[in-house]
Amino acid sequence: MRTNPLTAAAVVIGGGIALQAVSASAQTATDVQGPTARTLPAGVPAPVPRAVLPMTPPTARLPVEGTLPSLSGATTWLNSPPLTPEGLRGKVVLVDVWTYTCINWLRTLPYVRAWAAKYKDHGLVVIGVHSPEFEVEKDLENVRRAVKFSNEYWPALYLVDAKGHIRYHQFGEGEYERTEKFIQQLLIEAGAIGVSREYAKVEARGPEVAADWSSLKSGENYIGYARTENFASPGGAARDKARVYSNPSRLRLNQWALSGNWTVGPQAAVLNRPNGRATYLFHARDLHLVMGPVARGKSSRFRILIDGQPPGPAHGTDVDAEGNGTVSDQRLYQLVRQPKGVEDREFQIEFLEADVQVLAFTFS
Repeated sequence: MRTNPLTAAAVVIGGGIALQAVSASAQTATDVQGPTARTLPAGVPAPVPRAVLPMTPPTARLPVEGTLPSLSGATTWLNSPPLTPEGLRGKVVLVDVWTYTCINWLRTLPYVRAWAAKYKDHGLVVIGVHSPEFEVEKDLENVRRAVKFSNEYWPALYLVDAKGHIRYHQFGEGEYERTEKFIQQLLIEAGAIGVSREYAKVEARGPEVAADWSSLKSGENYIGYARTENFASPGGAARDKARVYSNPSRLRLNQWALSGNWTVGPQAAVLNRPNGRATYLFHARDLHLVMGPVARGKSSRFRILIDGQPPGPAHGTDVDAEGNGTVSDQRLYQLVRQPKGVEDREFQIEFLEADVQVLAFTFS
């Protein structure tokens, strides 16, 4: 789980279901994009690991943890007019803190989407707070695109009652049934009639599918020199300078390397010449890569290999069985989904055109 807190000021992005671009008339969800500040708004509890929090039984009355802060610091709203805590009185509000390249958040999305659909007519409003990590995620057009295509903290949920009180929070993935029971409970407290006690039907797609935790031996790894681990190209990274990189003679598990002409910056590596490659020895069912063109409107073709061969049935949703794909937007791309037989695999991606940047590998 990424541990970025809710930010002090927010840029609001949505209406309908938070990341689904549902029409503003639905008024069931809103997205908020936060700037770079890392302080918490008044009334919002600090991120405390769930493991050290007392467990509240789903049937218990939820305590008051704080109040819904003002959203007046927002700089942009998409799919909805600006909302206020006062205007939301009488509604139960689910605040979903997200960033569109985060695999942890993507795996919570189908649940938030299902809750918004099931409970919107009973008075549930979903507000998505966009809290960017990478510089590319601060680009409003990239955020608009993520909202439009459901692409899309570090997952954190805050549940607010009809009086504007924060009554529950969940950091990280999981606790879905508990969270939904609390949504039902607060809707009933608010006077909603006919709230079903059944769980919403959840449909996860592509990278939204829950991780195969039993086989997962590779963790998220950043490409930029500020936070990367296990970079194995001989000579290491030449910070902020163009350099021709090569692969080592062999990689150990969770080591990675570049080959070709790249410039490695603090957050990303940018390919300066065509046919550059990135190689990673991983152990997971799924492999994803956060990447995109350097300039909006550009694209780069790529192809991937697994253990030196086209992926075949192990291809992800963003490549075909031969391993071919195109990077055209700044987002998370699912490149590998192994149907069975998870073991150590060598992944390689080659970009056929230059001016693409890669930011992070993630796994499920």
